[in-house]
Amino acid sequence: MHSRTTTTIEDPKNPGHVKTFTFDSAYWSHDGFQKDKDGVLISADPTSKFASQRDVFHDIGRGILDSAWQGYNATLLAYGQTGAGKSYSMVGFGADKGVIPSVCEELFEAIEKQDCLEIYGFFIRDLLSRTKKPGGLKVREDQNMGFYVEGLTSVPCENYAQIEKLMEQGTRIRTTASTNMNASSSRSHMVTTIQFKQVFPDRALTKQSSINLVDLAGSERQKSSGSEGDRLREGSRVNLSLTNLGNVISALADAALRKKVLHIPYRDSVLTKLLQSALGGNSRTTLIAAISPADICYEETLSTLRYAERSGNKAVVNTCTLSRESRAENDKLLLRFYGWRHQLGRPAAQSTWAHLLEQARREWEQQYAARQLMKTLPHLVNVNEDPQLSGVLKYFIRAGTCDAGQAASNAITLQGLGISDKHASFTNLDGKVTVTPYSKCKVVVNGVPITTRTKLHHLDRIILGSSSAYLYVGFPSERSSEDLSRFDYDFFQLERAAVEGVSVDKLGAVSSGDGQADPSVLAVFQDYIKLRPLVAEANQMSEELKKGLEMELKVKNLASSDSRGYDLQKEVMVKVTNQRTHEVWIWSKAKFINRKFLMEELYQRFLEGEDSCVAQEDDPFWDPVEVIHLGSAHIWLQSLAYCMQFEDQVEFLNSDGLEEAVLHIHITPCSPTGRAHSEEEVVIDPLELLGKRIDFQIHIVRCLGIKWLKEAARRGIQMGYRIYDLPITLYTKPVWKTVNPQIEETVQFAAFSASQEFLNYLQTNALIVDLWGLQEGCAELSCSRLDLMVTGEGHIMLDTKKIPSVKDTGQTASNLTSELYLKVLKSEQEMELLRNINRTLREENMTLKESLEKFGCSQQGERLLPAEINQICTQQASCDKEFAKALKVFYQSMNLARAQFLRVRQHKPPEDDQMLRPFIHQQSQMLKDFGDLLESSLWKLKNDIALIVKKKREYLLRIKQ
Repeated sequence: MHSRTTTTIEDPKNPGHVKTFTFDSAYWSHDGFQKDKDGVLISADPTSKFASQRDVFHDIGRGILDSAWQGYNATLLAYGQTGAGKSYSMVGFGADKGVIPSVCEELFEAIEKQDCLEIYGFFIRDLLSRTKKPGGLKVREDQNMGFYVEGLTSVPCENYAQIEKLMEQGTRIRTTASTNMNASSSRSHMVTTIQFKQVFPDRALTKQSSINLVDLAGSERQKSSGSEGDRLREGSRVNLSLTNLGNVISALADAALRKKVLHIPYRDSVLTKLLQSALGGNSRTTLIAAISPADICYEETLSTLRYAERSGNKAVVNTCTLSRESRAENDKLLLRFYGWRHQLGRPAAQSTWAHLLEQARREWEQQYAARQLMKTLPHLVNVNEDPQLSGVLKYFIRAGTCDAGQAASNAITLQGLGISDKHASFTNLDGKVTVTPYSKCKVVVNGVPITTRTKLHHLDRIILGSSSAYLYVGFPSERSSEDLSRFDYDFFQLERAAVEGVSVDKLGAVSSGDGQADPSVLAVFQDYIKLRPLVAEANQMSEELKKGLEMELKVKNLASSDSRGYDLQKEVMVKVTNQRTHEVWIWSKAKFINRKFLMEELYQRFLEGEDSCVAQEDDPFWDPVEVIHLGSAHIWLQSLAYCMQFEDQVEFLNSDGLEEAVLHIHITPCSPTGRAHSEEEVVIDPLELLGKRIDFQIHIVRCLGIKWLKEAARRGIQMGYRIYDLPITLYTKPVWKTVNPQIEETVQFAAFSASQEFLNYLQTNALIVDLWGLQEGCAELSCSRLDLMVTGEGHIMLDTKKIPSVKDTGQTASNLTSELYLKVLKSEQEMELLRNINRTLREENMTLKESLEKFGCSQQGERLLPAEINQICTQQASCDKEFAKALKVFYQSMNLARAQFLRVRQHKPPEDDQMLRPFIHQQSQMLKDFGDLLESSLWKLKNDIALIVKKKREYLLRIKQ
């Protein structure tokens, strides 16, 4: 933001691709600030471009007030993605008051009445009524009043302090209502409506104005929410209502420019219905578009700016990326509506002002008494994902024993997923408070699940049910001036994850030179922390709806590596298991979040007493069965570069690095006809194979101890692998219901002219064999070999970059393997082989000739006999053969050492501290075994080479003599 009116955005993936937007005002509130003595954020210095909350109110809020005093309806809308600063601009945080409280504070003398309501999933709930009406309140339409909500509670106010108290009451009821789904305000629209009337008796004039201050829900794009590709629709009511609002504003802007507009679509959503009188007619509308400067938010920021530009260029851009505002987006329309309006013609308006005011005063006195109890009694304070909903609910623990749960008879009535009628009992006795769970009810204290009576200490963290979090505030003698704000929702989840053994270190964060952890690992850890309570809620909904599903968080590629041994990109996934049928699914993070939105819709219908049965294809708890990736085995190909056979039993490791099964595999260098190479054909230097034909076979013998098949009888497995430049994955035949299946599948590969790249690949890479789990009803894995290049014998060709492709020659794959083409290739290979043999023979002849010339004559002038010359050649060949054998033994021992090293690497410390000593002992023994194996292998290689050299020197010395 180079000026107070211009915003420039650059694509981080395409530097130089810049877009510029111009608005009436542009505010920067990301950095360049400091706190004054009252805790209000102000500019750090005169050169700072930071815009404070007061600056925004001075430019925007006062304009709204001026419009209202002139008799215009005025609307202020805050639009943008979650976490960009909409709520901060509209409501504020702490001492930094937003537009809404500032406007209310200056208008309190003109405010007459106040209503509060909630619309959740298109159901309207009265937030000032303690009774819940089934089906919610109804939106009605009147010729004079337009759209209104029937039966809404009306409470009179005399000053702004009373308004604040009523808003606190509405927030408290809103918090209680949202606890069931742990809903946050970023999933909702909040509308503050102020209506006031100015009467001028001397002129017989009356002015009535309506001000609507709207904090819209987050505007995440569907791509960012990850809903693309899922068979179920995303719950997109929030985005739909935002789109409808944009359509209304755009149509009104076109009408203002005298463009032809046939229809203003007010009736397309509840939000636009309730804002019709404020948006149309004699109204002035301002839009705050809140954006984030983070590069990962580029798409959302660009979308927000375009939305604002579309709204008639009457937008105000306010940038703010405060971490406290970052909250998840929901697909449901959750509308909070705080309104001050006349209730003429409605039953609530028939009560006298004095009577209504007296009722309100009695409620405020009760609230005052509760504040006094906080100073003397220990109590629980709610902690919500949304900071605006934290600290609203307080439950006092009086002397004696009190039960907590959903039943109204309890002294502490709690709401939330997984809360039983009688969930836990709290005992306040002799200056101590304890908590005891009932039966199998879930109670967690400081991250640790408890099953027996547990003493509570000041600032203990308590989680009841699936994710209802509370902070325990102890007796006054235990308290000090500590900052309670640090015990936020993230603190609870981090603590819970730490107890479960999930940390950045466990995820494999690699510290760089500056001591900072790998950003990608940190991102995965944050995803894990964010999803952990959501998975708990989904499991609770599954249990109450009797779906029989159990979900657990997993980290994909936690201990997996690529063919060169480098760690693969990690990501969070959710493993879903049907406890009845043992069917398993793996859901991505985005798919799980999408499904959870739909689960909440179904669960909400269940809570409302409606029919929660749906067709199978519409059930968010159901999916078609699919193939599951169980693990991978790494077989290093270095032996092939020396034409040596490899046979081993290799572990299949799952995503956690644990053994899933054992693979028995042979990799054998061979001739084109399939004859295995003998030890005499081992090469000392892989460069000897450059430009030559290399044939080898991969023989998968069997798979042992498959846990996937042990867990359920009606399952199967397949294996798949891809080597070097092979364009497709090759799969073995499916095997069902056998724990130790005999596979016995052999595939031969051929490289006609081995390139340097192929030889490098063999020396540095591993063959990765993937183990896949089959389930009844899923499609088996298969591959089409029609597009593969094969030899005349039917062997698959590798290293084919120099061979003309189908596109280059205009021929089909069958033509490429025609007899003529193969004959030409074979002739070229044979010719090259003859050249190599001829060159080798010439070199050997020259060596022999030099040796004969040098040693051919003895001291008596005698010449060597032909038999002696043959003996020299035989001895030379024997030395080379022994050297090749020594190398073979060394490489085999290195494969064992590599496997031992991987086992040490995957050996994780136990969660139980009592098992730490045996773990350290076992780890030390494994390291010792690895060191001994490595040392013995090197010693044997050195010893073998020394013997070969010694033997050769002795023979040459004997010849000289």
